[in-house]
Amino acid sequence: MQQVLDTCESKMQKSLESLSRDFAGLRTGRASASLLEKIRVDYYGAETPINQVATISIPEARTIVIQPWDKSVLGAIEKAILKSDLGLPPNNDGKLIRLNFPPLNEERRKQLVKNAKSTAEQSKVAIRNIRREAIDELKKLQKNGDISEDELKDGESKVQKMTDSYVEQINSLSEEKEKEIMEI
Repeated sequence: MQQVLDTCESKMQKSLESLSRDFAGLRTGRASASLLEKIRVDYYGAETPINQVATISIPEARTIVIQPWDKSVLGAIEKAILKSDLGLPPNNDGKLIRLNFPPLNEERRKQLVKNAKSTAEQSKVAIRNIRREAIDELKKLQKNGDISEDELKDGESKVQKMTDSYVEQINSLSEEKEKEIMEI
């Protein structure tokens, strides 16, 4: 039974970490290096993460500066940013690339909040699916005679408490992200 609970906890933790990564990549009015994590650059024929071919810095709240270690990759970085869904035009001065973040208007903020809530809801669904799988596994153990009915009830209770805890953490992350998006 403990193995089922441990597996359930592990899967729920991974789901929460995935949500955190998704939220980190969700653009707010501020510059963040995490926005570039998913961008891959064609570097001598290999798709390479942008942070492995350049230094990424944030000199101001609304600016990201990308300085490649090898100047020949500057065009490939620019092309990768244009192909990404960032929606920011790169400013290439021949030595480095600047990304300037315009202030978000109210409509765009509301759209981002809606996207964040949708992503959080998908994570909650994933958590509930993990709960269902764990309870089904516990019922199989009880049916096979590996655990008693009392142990089954105890296991179901523990899985439900775990689920409630992770859903609460998702709600908390979602509220923080909403505040971050809506602040001007």
